[in-house]
Amino acid sequence: MATTRIPAAEVERNLRAWIARARSGEEIVIEEEGAPDVLLRAAPGRPVRRLSESLRLARAHGVAATLDPAFAADLEAAIQSHPEPLESPWD
Repeated sequence: MATTRIPAAEVERNLRAWIARARSGEEIVIEEEGAPDVLLRAAPGRPVRRLSESLRLARAHGVAATLDPAFAADLEAAIQSHPEPLESPWD
């Protein structure tokens, strides 16, 4: 991963460009005299767990919780009202 050192004034002139470079994997060290350096880099992706995986883990750990019948009915109604598959950015 490349690291670029730049003065803070350069970042102020074109912040969007530096953010794009960080998102592409570059580490940007922002320097300003008399102040601590700042590191700009993309945040790691968030882990996502599907409901089916959560249910499997709950069963594996012996969790005895049950779903409230009224909530289950509301959840089922919500699922039925949206029959086409949802697009997920995490898939």
